[in-house]
Amino acid sequence: MSNTEKGILYLIPSLLGDSVIERSIPAFNKEIIQSLEEFIVEDLRSARRFLIKMGSKPIDSLTFHLLNEHTTHGNISPYIDGLLKGKNVGLLSDAGCPGIADPGADVVRLAHKHGIKVVPLVGPSSILLALISSGLNGQGFSFHGYLPKKQPERGAKIKQLESIAYRDNQTQIFIETPYRNDALLQDLLSACRPDTLLCVASDITLSTEYIRTATVKEWRAEKRSFNDHPAVFLIGK
Repeated sequence: MSNTEKGILYLIPSLLGDSVIERSIPAFNKEIIQSLEEFIVEDLRSARRFLIKMGSKPIDSLTFHLLNEHTTHGNISPYIDGLLKGKNVGLLSDAGCPGIADPGADVVRLAHKHGIKVVPLVGPSSILLALISSGLNGQGFSFHGYLPKKQPERGAKIKQLESIAYRDNQTQIFIETPYRNDALLQDLLSACRPDTLLCVASDITLSTEYIRTATVKEWRAEKRSFNDHPAVFLIGK
């Protein structure tokens, strides 16, 4: 079967929160979404809510495949059956761009294996938006996802990443589950050197957006909570 007979896998960025669609999502994405009948999604509820906002076809007429941390690799293969039969399918993350800090990469890799065309759509990425607004090195950087949850592993990992940041002038980027943001912030302030630069980018693209880069010493003098607000953390020199 040639590429022209197979469908296209569209990688569809979603909103980073309850923000205005026109601020984050290009009109072209809306056209693509309205043409699709099948989606692979990380969270069914948020996917339905987003697709309704984007004016998709009636929700009850759509086919959904759930792809999250509980989905086994063996259960993913049927998700591309429609693509192999010539149907276009959308891959939708819970927030931001699919394939980054979510299991969407497994589907994309499978699509490449079967010669399926993959088309990434433009949209918000909290990681890139945080990086470009941090003032830290945007030429050399590394995203680590989630750090270890418990000490002493977390403190050791933070020190390791800080060492890399100084040695290679490489910005280190990571995230945390929102209700544990304050705990991560305190661990960063305890483990890092006073002159290390720390950026916290919270609620990106929302009306409550807050982005600040300062030294660890300066952060220690502040009392600010980021719990229950999606945030990206970056350290550098």
